[in-house]
Amino acid sequence: MRSLTIGKLAREVGVGVETVRFYEREGLLSEPPRGESGYRHYAPETVTRLQFIRHAKELGFSLAEIRELLSLRASPEASCDDVRRQILAKITAVQEKRRSLARLERALEALAETCVAEAPSSECPILEALERVPEHG
Repeated sequence: MRSLTIGKLAREVGVGVETVRFYEREGLLSEPPRGESGYRHYAPETVTRLQFIRHAKELGFSLAEIRELLSLRASPEASCDDVRRQILAKITAVQEKRRSLARLERALEALAETCVAEAPSSECPILEALERVPEHG
């Protein structure tokens, strides 16, 4: 496979050209050399790296976490267990996020239950509750 222009690379992976440029600015992709025409020419393996980044983003990894995964991939000293620890840490973060969202859902449901549908909005208990300083307990 020959080198790719930024447009071809982006289409191949299903991202926008600006996404490719963004990942270059963030250091996740190397900026390729420019050819005689002035266009950047990406190596075919850039497709694989960009797919890796895209899939990791879809799984909820932050750019910093993706950078760490990429460095583990490139490190001859790193083991699969190092990668597994990263995944387990992400699972823990997802579980905490789920608990946090469940608390938020319960709080919103409790607010919704205070609604007096016939009351004017100026007397809405939901709006009044939002004006109060929350109790910390």
